Amino acid sequence: MSHNTKVALVTGSAKRIGAEIARHLHAANFNLVIHYHHSAADALALVDELNNIRTNSAVAVKADLNNHEQLIALAKHASEKWQGIHLLVNNASSFYPTPFGKAGGDDWDNLIGSNLKAPYFLAQELAPQLTTAAGCIINIADIYAEKPLRNHSIYSIAKAGNLMLTKSLAQELAPRVRVNGIAPGAILWPEQENKLSDEDKEKMLCKIPLQQRGQAQDIAKAILFLVNDAPYVTGQILAVDGGRSLTI
Repeated sequence: MSHNTKVALVTGSAKRIGAEIARHLHAANFNLVIHYHHSAADALALVDELNNIRTNSAVAVKADLNNHEQLIALAKHASEKWQGIHLLVNNASSFYPTPFGKAGGDDWDNLIGSNLKAPYFLAQELAPQLTTAAGCIINIADIYAEKPLRNHSIYSIAKAGNLMLTKSLAQELAPRVRVNGIAPGAILWPEQENKLSDEDKEKMLCKIPLQQRGQAQDIAKAILFLVNDAPYVTGQILAVDGGRSLTI
């Protein structure tokens, strides 16, 4: 690893927005720890892609972030692979509806675990290495952290906690580590059981002042801005939502 190369752990980075974040960081001379849980094929394909660009610059690590022992092992692997870590991006997130009156304890544990508990304990585990490196933490929040999404109460609660996590850690880890968050709007449409109809997509786009869906690269570029070009910014949440949060 060259003297100018930094190391980033991006959780949930096998595909979609997480993979785009990883590609942009890699292009900015970061080595990448690609975390995944179920998406092994996607993670390994991404690692091969990045290593073909720059040898020994990416590695994939499997972990269930709701399993504390696996979470600790992920942090250990990430910090030891290239003897240090400069950036933690808490991107992994569970998202699905939990209508009030029908939600269960497993829903609570899963949504709070992936969106709030795991980012907290990964930050705690990596804090010494991030402090040594004068590094950064970026949490992926949500515009629904402040204005709840109907039928998604637990998710909204978890993201509200994620917002306060960002502010709390910014205070706890200052002055050596900066902690910020990004609140995406409509970037990629939900998949599988959360898939939206064309009518629902059109209704959502009508609520966005810029009248269009964002791209995964918009989130990746915002992360690079906060990491590389905002040395006096910490404890802030940057909405990358086309103005959607103005109209909720």
